[in-house]
Amino acid sequence: MSTRIAFLKGHGTENDFVIVPDPENAVDLSPAAVAALCDRRAGIGGDGLLHVVRSAAHPEARAMAAEAEWFMDYRNGDGSIAEMCGNGVRVFARYLQRAGHVSEGDIAVATRGGVKTVHIAKEGDITVGMGRALLPEGDVTVSVGGRSWPARNVNMGNPHAVAFVDDLAHAGDLYTPPPFSPAAAYPDGVNVEFVVDRGPRHVALRVHERGSGETRSCGTGACAVAVATARRDGVDPGVTGTPATYTVDVPGGTLVITERPDGEIEMTGPAVIVAEGVIEPEWLESALR
Repeated sequence: MSTRIAFLKGHGTENDFVIVPDPENAVDLSPAAVAALCDRRAGIGGDGLLHVVRSAAHPEARAMAAEAEWFMDYRNGDGSIAEMCGNGVRVFARYLQRAGHVSEGDIAVATRGGVKTVHIAKEGDITVGMGRALLPEGDVTVSVGGRSWPARNVNMGNPHAVAFVDDLAHAGDLYTPPPFSPAAAYPDGVNVEFVVDRGPRHVALRVHERGSGETRSCGTGACAVAVATARRDGVDPGVTGTPATYTVDVPGGTLVITERPDGEIEMTGPAVIVAEGVIEPEWLESALR
């Protein structure tokens, strides 16, 4: 890399991201480069990186270009690729709005988890159509520090294990991935949510995101938790014909999750751009040595 690369920094309920605008997919973001940029002490710092690319310019998104002009090429903080990031989609949409690529109203964003419908409201919050949850069969167990809990297997385009606990402190430090069994349930790893009740249709969570450790928020995790909690409560909008809305507190704020009778899930929350600048090529080359 011989030229300076533009970047922005943003967050959604304190799930924070380095944003790299690259419409023509000209920037080579290796896993090592992403990890260096997301390093909180030596780099810019972030739970992940949002690579902003036109769908037509990215081989993984060209098939979606007719539906969505922009592709969210999302990377975890360790440089690994992820299918989807709910908070990331909101911040991605906020960047597109700031850059003048879109305005208030409905837009489509291509992701590895499919095309997502996003609504940018006048009052500031952003709603993302997160698709349907899949509920794979089979028992799953997660463990921390000698304690074990049954977990609900929920897939939101990425895998989640949702465990209900008496105290969020039981999740431990979440620096390392909580062990789970059986191993075959999540061959590529899993995001693990620990959940407590706060009131009627109101829960709080802590989460270990695979590839990032504990984060201040996880959008797909909040959706998975809302669905798992609804089923625990005996609520299935597909059966009742009535939408179910849950308030989900995360360490970085609050998200509102609604599951509709057709199974589609909507997530509403804030998205903020906090800074912008340039990445010095000399620093990046040095960081990759």
